[in-house]
Amino acid sequence: MTAIQFFRGVDEPVVPDIRLTRSRDGRTGQALFVFEEPAALAPETMGDITGMFLLDEEGELVTRDVNARFVNGRASAIEATYTWKTEEDFDRFMRFADRYAAGHGLGFAEKDDEPADDQPEPAPEPAPEPEAG
Repeated sequence: MTAIQFFRGVDEPVVPDIRLTRSRDGRTGQALFVFEEPAALAPETMGDITGMFLLDEEGELVTRDVNARFVNGRASAIEATYTWKTEEDFDRFMRFADRYAAGHGLGFAEKDDEPADDQPEPAPEPAPEPEAG
């Protein structure tokens, strides 16, 4: 079972939006996790968030780069950044991401998979003109 935790032993039920960026050579990169209205920020939650823990059958990945986003003076989201510095670290992260996605009914989308709803479809290519004879 895969899980994301902000407090050890307490799985975060809110599924995050995750955006990946990689260097041109593919060795380094980051995954930005955004949790909107996460349970970890609920008023009844006790304790400080000291990191984000990504758990699966291989073990755990940890980042301490965790911040709250505030709206009108109230914490409304958590943003966490997991950084990798080697291709092996990236491969390990992707194994976690694949397991997490499968366990939560999620999929992956490329940056330009589909046009945005407010963007028109590209115009079809014009037909070639017949040759003059």
